[in-house]
Amino acid sequence: MPRVLSQADVADFRERLCEAAERLFAEKGPDAVTMRQLAAELSVSPMTPYRYFADKDDILAAVRTNGFNRFAEALEQARAGAGSPRAKGAAVGEAYVTFALEHPHTYKLMFDLNQPHEANYPHLVAAAKRAQATMSAYVGDLVSDGVLAGEPAQIGAMFWAAAHRAVVLELAGKLPPGSARDLHHAMSSAIARGLRPGP
Repeated sequence: MPRVLSQADVADFRERLCEAAERLFAEKGPDAVTMRQLAAELSVSPMTPYRYFADKDDILAAVRTNGFNRFAEALEQARAGAGSPRAKGAAVGEAYVTFALEHPHTYKLMFDLNQPHEANYPHLVAAAKRAQATMSAYVGDLVSDGVLAGEPAQIGAMFWAAAHRAVVLELAGKLPPGSARDLHHAMSSAIARGLRPGP
């Protein structure tokens, strides 16, 4: 008779399975990874993962949810730990690039893949919205302080797009190591200059 699992047991296995899945999904792509391979990574029977997740898409959603929440937390902490609105903006931008370069597998799974039937995973949708909110919160600080003029969500999307492209170019080997940070600073400064309030 199978052992009755506690909530801690379930949470621990789900976390270990997600860690293995994140690595394999990033290395091979989700389509090339099977539930059997995931089970083998943890030395369990092929059916064991199904006790914790409905299918592979469910695992991918959990991996991406974890990624978005960790990303958002890093940016939120950077904003909270800085003083002036300008310092908050610089801290969030630095935290963005640092997270992406230190967790490239996570970053790739978060942004480079579409989630099948994403609406079926409310935790993923909420985590993605939380991450998006971090990209307009610090801009709201800058607008309120009169440093920038415009709609925070739209401006945040502009900064996000600039940071994302710089990071992706470095991760793809199209920029030398360390270049993404410098390029991000330059693009952010250029965008900010164009969004300063008029006289």
